[in-house]
This record gives sequence, C-alpha cells and structure tokens, in this order.
Amino acid sequence: MGRERGTGGSDIGRRIAQRRSELGMSRAEMAEGAGMDPGYAEYLEEQPARLSQEALYHLAHALGTSPEHLLGADTDTPPGSASTAVPEPETRTLTAEECLALLEPGGVGRVAFTDSAGTAPVVLPVNYVLSDGTVVFRTAADGVIGRHVPGPMGFEVDRIDGAMSEGWSVLVAGRARRVGDGAELAALRGHRFPRPWAGGEREAWIRVEPEGITGRRVGGRVPHARSGPAPGEAEGPAFRY
Repeated sequence: MGRERGTGGSDIGRRIAQRRSELGMSRAEMAEGAGMDPGYAEYLEEQPARLSQEALYHLAHALGTSPEHLLGADTDTPPGSASTAVPEPETRTLTAEECLALLEPGGVGRVAFTDSAGTAPVVLPVNYVLSDGTVVFRTAADGVIGRHVPGPMGFEVDRIDGAMSEGWSVLVAGRARRVGDGAELAALRGHRFPRPWAGGEREAWIRVEPEGITGRRVGGRVPHARSGPAPGEAEGPAFRY
C-alpha cells in the first residue's frame, strides 16, 4: 500500500479523508467501493477537486455517509430535504438480528416515553452503547429522563441519506431501569463508556431492556456516474465506472 499523506486539499477532501479514517479504510479500499481509480481517490483528498453529482453519490455510498455530509451541508438541514437519485426506493423489514447489528456500533439515538398520563410523548436524543443486547446511556439523575425511570421506554436510532433515498431505522420497545448494582456498573465502565455530548453531570446509568425490536431498511440503485469529470470540473485521473 502506498504512502497516504495528510490531506492538503479542499474542505470536501478533508471530509472524505476524515470519514475514511473513521472507518479505518485505505484509499484503495475507498476507491474500489466507489468504482474510482486509486489515483483519483488520492487526488480528491490532496487537491482542490470538484466532483460530479453521480461521483459524489458513489463516493458517499462507499464511505457509508451522505453527499450532504461530504459537502458539509447537512448540519442544519432535516434529513430527506434534498433531491433524490433513486426515484423508487424499496423497503424491507429487518430481522431482530439485523437490528442489533445496526445498533452495535453505538452513537446517538432517541428515547421516547410519556412523562405523565394524558400528555404527548417526550422524545430526547442520547448517546448510547449496546451492551448484552440492551441499550445503555447516561443522564442526569434529577432530569426528565431520570425522573421517568423505572418505566416503559422506546428507543429509536436511524441513518438516512436523503439524496440517495437510502437508510434504515430501528425501534426498541422495552422497559428502562437505573443501573445501581456496583458489579454491573463496573462491568459497563470496563466495557465501553457512553459519553454524553451535552456534558454536565450525567451520573445516572440507564439500561433499556428490549421487549421487542423492529426495523426497516430503505434503498435502491443509484445511476452510474460518468467516466470522468463533468464539463468545467477540475481534471484528474479518470473514473473507471
């Protein structure tokens, strides 16, 4: 494998390199997944290149992210607001095993519960990990989530690529309880540590024990990209689509 320098190119090049690094993926592997020449993959990260829309779709797909993320345009945009490359995406139901596999990496999900009788459900984001088939997160002991525990709770996590009409969602229905046993807490701290983005005191560890797990995946085929940059784009090594 050739030497891979730190990116000195455009913002999109830095985002490509960052996402590839997060996945532990080499440039050659990224190029193969996107159907690009390896030299072009290096060019994208190192030079201020421009991409055709089709090439961007394929590169995002290889990196398991969205074109908007690579463009840096998704921070304040609700998922699904972009135009799509797939006119008729297909939907299929996921098995419980597939759902757990999608939950396994951890990240950010949403808990849902009814705070009091006759009120609308409360839905809040949390940083979570999956431990022994259960969802674990930390929260403030006297916060709105902490006051609800123990009790019934839903948990949802999804990944959506609006431009490619592709994504999945998993819903866990179960009961939440506070982890109070010293040995159980020690095991969680020694396994993986859920770090809340919100900061502050998050001393209460909550475990959601599933009573049911369901999920769906939506996807379709993306049209092949051109075999080179679009008119007016920076020249570089050719695609091999």
